[in-house]
Amino acid sequence: MNPSRRKFIKGISAASALVATQSVAKPFHIIRDLKKISPNDKIRIATIGMGIQGNYDTMAALRNPDVELVAVADLYTGRLQHAKTAFNPDLFTTRDYREILARPDVDAVLIVTPDHWHDHITIAALKAGKHVYCEKPMVQHINEGKAVIDAWKKSSKTMQVGSQRISSAAFQEAKRLVQAGEIGAINYIESNNDRFNSIGAWNYSIPTDASPETVDWDRFLGDAPKRPFDPVRFFRWRNFKDYGTGVAGDLFVHLITGVHFVTETLGPNRIFSSGNLAYWKENRDVPDIMTSIMDYPKTDKHEAFQMVLRVNFANAGKISNVTRIIGNEGQIEFSENNLILTKKKLPIAPGYGNYDSYFTFTEEVQREFVKQYDAKYPPETRTAEPVKEVKFEAPKDDDAHAKHFADFFANVRSGSQGTIEDPVFGFRAAAPVLAANESYFDNKVIYWDPVTMTKTAPPSTVTKKPASKGKSTVVAKKTVATTKK
Repeated sequence: MNPSRRKFIKGISAASALVATQSVAKPFHIIRDLKKISPNDKIRIATIGMGIQGNYDTMAALRNPDVELVAVADLYTGRLQHAKTAFNPDLFTTRDYREILARPDVDAVLIVTPDHWHDHITIAALKAGKHVYCEKPMVQHINEGKAVIDAWKKSSKTMQVGSQRISSAAFQEAKRLVQAGEIGAINYIESNNDRFNSIGAWNYSIPTDASPETVDWDRFLGDAPKRPFDPVRFFRWRNFKDYGTGVAGDLFVHLITGVHFVTETLGPNRIFSSGNLAYWKENRDVPDIMTSIMDYPKTDKHEAFQMVLRVNFANAGKISNVTRIIGNEGQIEFSENNLILTKKKLPIAPGYGNYDSYFTFTEEVQREFVKQYDAKYPPETRTAEPVKEVKFEAPKDDDAHAKHFADFFANVRSGSQGTIEDPVFGFRAAAPVLAANESYFDNKVIYWDPVTMTKTAPPSTVTKKPASKGKSTVVAKKTVATTKK
């Protein structure tokens, strides 16, 4: 039997479901709506998923004032024990996230689980009256995005998606420069995130006590295909498309989120991916080398541009992970901590000579050409402005991760849903990377409407010819060889 996630949830015992959704969650949802959090009150958080990122997220959240960790959930008992040691020996711990949602002392939850659980736990948390910080990508599949957005809108709760780089000083400076027109009209963007080490390729360490007794394997699987306990799949879940979203969902989403933040774009309308499994071939079914090309249509915020994203987990060369936004008057090259703006404008006059057709003219035509050129382009139009380079370095105490949480907590306190990365923004960043995966696995171009946030059909490949003698004909747009009879 391989039940869907929804059937899996429906299979929960009636008593557990009652505690999680009716007798506890709904009444406290009402109480929470009646009492907004005072700016002077502590925000009480709980983390669901205490793996690598769960620990980093929790620590970043706690670097903000008046935030208290009251509970954690994880499916491996060793991480629950570690949480008590790392944070508080009296911390409430559980394998069942529903017990977290049922607690009246939890204001907000951090959802840091494998990707295939993001949408379900997020929706359940919002329905339980909790504010939500959900790690990227917001959902594992494109068709899950709108349900999360709808649940968020209905809940009146604050939700932040966790792609924290956009809260860094360098990304904010890049946004300021682009919006000020410092590089002119954008025409091309490239961004990469390469690695060359085993841990960077998601071969995370597996605890020696991993077993069906210490791991809640069935709950981990959720709506994924059923299979016997496998510690590799549990602790290295990013390597498998059943639970994760590959290099696109782990890394492209950061790159896309940054570009969307800086350019204020809504997203691409055409996505194509290529790649392969080149080096890290053991026990994984997602590529370790992947390139995606995305076409962004013109909007009232920017001209049409193309973006190329790349990840290479087998890059034994020099690694320089940066984003370059290129315009017709310069470029911005930036990472999380620094930025270089290079301004370079062309002169108005095109010039002539050198590798040019001018020398192929007759002398008479050359003289006439120069005469007309001089009349059209006076001397001041022939010299380009000097190349200008401006460097920016983030302050040493810049803490993008803590700042991302600060934005979340500020909106929780004010009762606002307007975070820097709300679910609409989060889905517009997630959808292109999920489309990139679909393109890779299905070997096809994916078409996307960034405004309505829906997949679209490919542009029509047929045209109709005018009807003749009461009949209509459809002719494909292709050249057909014909032979005369």
